[in-house]
Amino acid sequence: MPVWTRTILKPLLIPGGIVLAGVAVLVHSGWLMLSVPTLSFLYYCALGGGMILAWRFHSSRIFFALLVLFLAQEAAALFGASHAAPGTAGWTSLEAVCVLVPLNFIAIALMQERGFVVTGIAPIGLFVFVQSVVVAVLCRADEMAPALPSHAHHVATTISLPGYGWAALGAAGVLLLVRTLITRKPADGALLWSLAAFSLSLYFVGTVRIASAYGAAAAFILAASIVESSYLMAFHDELTTLPARRAFNDALLRLGEPYSIAVADIDHFKRFNDTYGHDIGDQVLRLVAAHLARVTGGGQAYRCGGEEFAILFPGKTTPEVFDHLEQLRAQIEAAEFRLRGGDRREVPRGPDRRHEKTRGRPRATGAVQQLTEAKPAGSLSATVSIGVATSTGEKCTPDRVLEAADQALYRAKANGRNRVEAASSNRKKPRMKTAGIA
Repeated sequence: MPVWTRTILKPLLIPGGIVLAGVAVLVHSGWLMLSVPTLSFLYYCALGGGMILAWRFHSSRIFFALLVLFLAQEAAALFGASHAAPGTAGWTSLEAVCVLVPLNFIAIALMQERGFVVTGIAPIGLFVFVQSVVVAVLCRADEMAPALPSHAHHVATTISLPGYGWAALGAAGVLLLVRTLITRKPADGALLWSLAAFSLSLYFVGTVRIASAYGAAAAFILAASIVESSYLMAFHDELTTLPARRAFNDALLRLGEPYSIAVADIDHFKRFNDTYGHDIGDQVLRLVAAHLARVTGGGQAYRCGGEEFAILFPGKTTPEVFDHLEQLRAQIEAAEFRLRGGDRREVPRGPDRRHEKTRGRPRATGAVQQLTEAKPAGSLSATVSIGVATSTGEKCTPDRVLEAADQALYRAKANGRNRVEAASSNRKKPRMKTAGIA
């Protein structure tokens, strides 16, 4: 799968875009055979289940989005929006929800996730409560107003909402789309597609069955985003956006021979942290991970922990991937980034840094000095050592191939770092202490 598809389209379309497209096909192809009570039951199941999941996973944003969706749907149903005409309570409820829902979704998208802390949820909860009271008062006032003479007319399947209502929905959709492309988080994508489903339910409010289907889709999209977020937290690394160790272990179970495993490690990473601080260390990790994600030769990179990465090459042998790994190593060596502000440290962090002279520790490590000497002032670069092994002969299990790749990595570090080493059955393991290798 191309990198652009993995990083842009996948977070944008999964799960919300896929769910909404599926519901649209079912509704407009005539394949949806469920009755209105069944659709309403599914809607409340998605709504209730989503709220429980949001509470359990401390996702106050999705919880309030579901609450706003519930209040909007109830207002439309309570005041007869499906038979609305200008000047009626149903029309007033439609005007209110088509403006307030997108505004609330934008506010929810921009709010910081703080779980269910009282200080965090109280303002938005009060804001939603006040809106509900205002809409109820306005609709009740229209109910009590003298009814206008009615004329017989056919039942409309769609409702022509005011222009400003569609403008609010469209503007909110554009803002949510931009935010989803920037953050690439399931919650933001869910807000976008849930708003789209809700807009369709308003458009088809005259046809209760279709409106109910899109309403249920809007609630289900928000609930599904919590599952997707949980999956990403378990299988993806938040800092580097690469698949995490659990995803790596899962991929190992599905490998078919032949395959190659490469293990990469950032050279002197601990010294980066000690000399420049953990903020710079995180930048180094992101820099290296960005290049690993673009590895050629059909490889898939994973962050296995700390500064350690692994690359799987299904169906490839060491000779077929070696040049791709060498190209990757050279690209990382040539890349650089500029230091931010005053994060740079002259002294390593730690409680005993004041006594480093008495311990004989250098003020700045030679390895980091070598990295910065050839670079412009205020810039840094990193190098990686890589070991690779293939599932051949006695190394046919993933654990043994991974062990062989680790030994090749140790050999790369022992031979000077910033190099690629291939595992070889006729080469003896070097006699050296590997615990101190960084």
